[in-house]
Amino acid sequence: MAYRKLGRTNKHRRSMLANLTRELIKNERITTTEARAKEVRKFADKMISYGKDGSLVARRKALAFMQNDNVATKKVFDDLAVRYANRNGGYTRIYKLDERKGDDALMAVIEFVEGDAK
Repeated sequence: MAYRKLGRTNKHRRSMLANLTRELIKNERITTTEARAKEVRKFADKMISYGKDGSLVARRKALAFMQNDNVATKKVFDDLAVRYANRNGGYTRIYKLDERKGDDALMAVIEFVEGDAK
């Protein structure tokens, strides 16, 4: 599986992506760099897929990835899985923004799309 290293060690990168995924699930919209947003999209979609599965194993996998955050895990399984029950992927959308002033990093907003596919 190809992935972006994001200038971090493996443990730091996994922790950062788990934190960003949790915040995306809780707030349903976050602003971050474009590279991070593209990586978070993979994990957010995987968490929704776990929620749609609904099994105990899927709940434990989601809970383990999200560092035992019960609030985010409950939202995935109770709210988001129901919202996207008829959708087969593509649960997130990325909007590109202007560059960040300090280091000219490309910024983006990642958010969940609304409801079912059309």
